[in-house]
Amino acid sequence: MPALNTDTIEINIKQGSPYVEEALELLTEQLRKCLELGIKAIILIHGYGSSGEGGRIKWAIHDALENNRYSDRVEEYFFGEDVAYGSQSYHALLKRRPGLKRYLKRFKEGNAGMTVLLLGSHHISA
Repeated sequence: MPALNTDTIEINIKQGSPYVEEALELLTEQLRKCLELGIKAIILIHGYGSSGEGGRIKWAIHDALENNRYSDRVEEYFFGEDVAYGSQSYHALLKRRPGLKRYLKRFKEGNAGMTVLLLGSHHISA
């Protein structure tokens, strides 16, 4: 897990080409570890599929987030394609986590292969 700054990390969930359920289990485990370590933000790399329309892992993660599967751990999330430089979501995200600016500036058009997760300060043990 490369550190972006002291409380933000990048996790590549698509590494090793896992099946969707394996990727979701890995995300669950990583979220637990990150909360224990005091991580506040995750740049989650899930890829966008070979079609460019979105792979199964991306859509499963989006679906899980939108259906509150990780609501006990993830306070807020921003889909990469929605945080293009200068967009409303970009500014909202930077207002919450200014440290992400140097990371996001690499993606002027946004990046459909990632999702930014802001973790909650409350911890509920599984």
